Amino acid sequence: MLENRQAVRSPTALRMQIGARLRRLREEKGIGRAEAGEAIRGSASKISRLELGRHGFKIRDVLDLLDLYGVHDHDRRDSLLDLVREANKPGWWHTYSDVVPAWFEQYLGLEQSASTIRNYEVQYVPGLLQTPDYARAVIALEHHDATYEGFDRRVCLRMARQRILHRTVTPVRFWTVIDEAALRRPIGGPETMRGQIEHLITVSETMPNVQVQVLPFSAGGHVALGGPITIVRFAEDDLHDVVYLEQLTGARYPEGQEADRYQEIMDLLAIRASRPSATTTFLKDLLDDF
Repeated sequence: MLENRQAVRSPTALRMQIGARLRRLREEKGIGRAEAGEAIRGSASKISRLELGRHGFKIRDVLDLLDLYGVHDHDRRDSLLDLVREANKPGWWHTYSDVVPAWFEQYLGLEQSASTIRNYEVQYVPGLLQTPDYARAVIALEHHDATYEGFDRRVCLRMARQRILHRTVTPVRFWTVIDEAALRRPIGGPETMRGQIEHLITVSETMPNVQVQVLPFSAGGHVALGGPITIVRFAEDDLHDVVYLEQLTGARYPEGQEADRYQEIMDLLAIRASRPSATTTFLKDLLDDF
């Protein structure tokens, strides 16, 4: 079983913390990204990726940046370098690198580092709440040409991700809005869907850190019809929320005003969706359709 500390302080969160510290140091000195990039034989875009925690850190680069920013205190330097060494250790999900595309690894690190995850799903039940049978059916659609071993490992990975909801210390708070269409789509057949809906009912009634809402057809059209939205929040005060938009073969991380807009959309979805108590009733009634 994963240790709670490892689950919270994942390499991704550590990289984001390091990046945030380096950004503050750079801004305090009034140094632009281009100048900082030259100091590490890179570019402004590389500095941007480092400061966002989306690129691994090399000890040499961090030392050069600390020199540029005038940080010569040994304790401060050693403290940051210790974080870099810890951030360079692979997370547990790296053992699944053979079945995880590079673009998804970044999100796995964010997910495992989160304190709160807000989510909207239009096609499927969210992965963090899928049963093994339902997950198997979804993965069969997405990876119909995978070998049996690769297929089975994808299912195992999806189940392993769910441990963040069951940690004895600081379990992730998961708040999801599921479009009614996702619940009426017979993924895997009637038996699989009954098992999945029963699981959602159990989760809703027994897990205080999980809140499930259904966005019913009666809510009409809305601006989020295009695809899923995930917003990841961290316990660390110096880390901003991250908006994650998953697509068929990649992902986007909106920033600035675009990210703010997705925050607003999630708030609107939560208002228009059924209350958690009404959602449980809806799910129980839905069982009769399968």
